[in-house]
Formats: sequence, C-alpha cells, structure tokens
Amino acid sequence: MKLRVLGSGTSSGVPRIGNDWGDCDPGDPRNRRRRASILIEHDGKNIIVDTGPDCREQLLDANVATLDAVIWTHEHADHCHGIDELRGVYFNNRGTVQGYARERTQAILTDRFPYAFQGFNEYPAYASVDLLPDDSMIAGVRVRVVDLPHGPISSAAMRFDIGDVAMAYATDFNELTDEARKLFKGVDLWVVDSVRRRPHPTHPHLAQVLRWIDDLGVKQAALTHLDQSMDYVTLKAELPEHVEPAYDGLEFVW
Repeated sequence: MKLRVLGSGTSSGVPRIGNDWGDCDPGDPRNRRRRASILIEHDGKNIIVDTGPDCREQLLDANVATLDAVIWTHEHADHCHGIDELRGVYFNNRGTVQGYARERTQAILTDRFPYAFQGFNEYPAYASVDLLPDDSMIAGVRVRVVDLPHGPISSAAMRFDIGDVAMAYATDFNELTDEARKLFKGVDLWVVDSVRRRPHPTHPHLAQVLRWIDDLGVKQAALTHLDQSMDYVTLKAELPEHVEPAYDGLEFVW
C-alpha cells in the first residue's frame, strides 16, 4: 500500500506565474509545487483525491494509467478543474471513471462539467460522480468522511483504513471540528493543509497544525497546500522529527 503526494501547493502553485518563488529556493526541486492532490495505491487499485489543473502531469509522473476511484474534496478550481484529464483515463479504463463527492460538490460538478458526466453530441460521458457517504468502501479501502468549514463552504476531509494502517487527508479548511478530531486521533499518517506561518482566513496555519498534530497523537504528518513563503529546507528545520513538509512525489509505503 502506498500514499503518494501528487501535489503539495496552493491554488496558484509554486512558483506563481511570473516566476514568483517568494521565500522558496528555486534551486530545490521540492519547492516546485503543483496543486494539492494525493494518490492511494492498494492491491493493484488506484484512488486519487482531487483533479486540479496539474492532474495530467501528476498522473504521468506517478506512472498511473488507470483509476478505480476519484474523490473530490470540494468544488474550487484548484481541486477539480483538471477533470478533463479523466477522458484519457476513461480510454485506459475502457469505461467510465467512478467519482465521489459530497452533495453540494456533486451538484456543482455535474452542473459545471455536464459533458464529462452526461456526454456531449456523440461523445460519451467519461466520468460519474456518486454521493460520497460518511462511511463506505471505495476500491477496497474503507473511507470515512467529515465536512470541515472552508470559509463560506465546506471541504471533505477523510480517513482511509487499510488493514492496520490509518491515514488521514485534510485540506482547505479553517477549523477542526470535534468529529474530525475523533476521526483523526492517533492515525499513522496525516497529510494536512498548512498554508503558511501567518494566520489565514480559510486555511490552517503552521502553529495551529502543529498543535493539532500534538493534541491528536498523530504518529507521522506531512504538511501540504504550502505557499511560496514555505521554503522546504527552512520549514523542515522548524519541525519536530515526526512532521515533514510534503513535496510533489513524496511517498509513504506500508
């Protein structure tokens, strides 16, 4: 079983257009960040969380041709506007790509991308999007979901259980609810949004996240959705041993 960080950057990525690296060293490839996404590989099956604008390059880098499931956290562009890349996966799958989203996100995606889910002229639909339940089996993995506030909307955070291993993923949120605390308590790995050091209105900041990791007894954590102020080497030096900055291509294997 493997979890791969496909993208560890913010909505603009790092660098921003204009070669704005901020405080990040452009000579360190770990600072080049695509939009946030993860891939879970288990028993020959692939689950991707979110299809941002960098989805094609992310799947090429991971050498992934087929997908057994797509889970969307929410409807913001940096998390779903690479949905057209699922057309290539459709051909490799030889069938529709199975997707899941919470009710609001499901409705918005089907309205925003009708051609993907309903087809267009003689072109068939290449993806489906079913309701993402609170607790379900998806491609052989138990997935439990909680909704976290992300400004005026919500984002789906989730826990994946495979055998004795528990992993959690939470991005694009600004408050950790009691329900989420219970779900994430003591997980083996938490890949979690930590956009910057300064407080942010719709994302968690570094001090908050480190406090949560400690409070929840998380065994290992990787910080994602990092902006251009979060240089990899500088940030890593500030973190406890069991916490690290995520980077594109980082893998955890059990």
